[in-house]
Amino acid sequence: MLQAKELTKRYNDTLALNKLSFSVAPGEIFCLLGQNGAGKTTTINIFLGLLAPTSGEALLDDTAIANNSTLRKSIAYIPEVVQLYSKLSGLENLDFFSRLAGFTYSRQELTSFLEQANLAGEFHRKKLSKYSKGMRQKVGIAIALAKNASYILMDEPTSGLDPKTSVEFANTCKQLSAQGVGILMATHDIFNAVNVCARIGIMKEGTLVHIAETEDITAQELQELYIKTI
Repeated sequence: MLQAKELTKRYNDTLALNKLSFSVAPGEIFCLLGQNGAGKTTTINIFLGLLAPTSGEALLDDTAIANNSTLRKSIAYIPEVVQLYSKLSGLENLDFFSRLAGFTYSRQELTSFLEQANLAGEFHRKKLSKYSKGMRQKVGIAIALAKNASYILMDEPTSGLDPKTSVEFANTCKQLSAQGVGILMATHDIFNAVNVCARIGIMKEGTLVHIAETEDITAQELQELYIKTI
């Protein structure tokens, strides 16, 4: 289980996170919903080990992630803009980043990861310079699959995607969930949050002020709750 336990992060006089606590079970998709500056990205960066909390802990299976390189290998990250090599193909990028993570795969295995990420076969060998943002994200998901990640952290993954690509991305996330991969997603996209997540936590000023089960709330109700909160 991925867990935030009273995470607090202070930058001089600014309190970015204030005793933030939540958990994400294996196979669960949990969304952090909030405006810019609410603390979503700070939370993800602490889980990635890029930031140290002022107090509290980020845990994976009851073990602190900080300074634990073995645990961090179980976590993959997909940012708003996936950074890949534009002169390499999707297949070549996947091979390169898999090797960096210590995994060597056959061409057939690499192709299988791209297929699981729902990247059309005609693009596997095309250079990334020909890819849309949504296609780059699919390569990012394939890299997470190749790393055998238990959890994937996503920061505004649907920002800038057209409706069709957003739906495809949501379906891919649900497929990952069905395979037991947990997802922590930071977003301000209310519709996407309701469509893809099992639970949604609304953040404000570094604090989790509401947690909603998506089976119990509509997009309209969530929007009204969100607007009332912020």
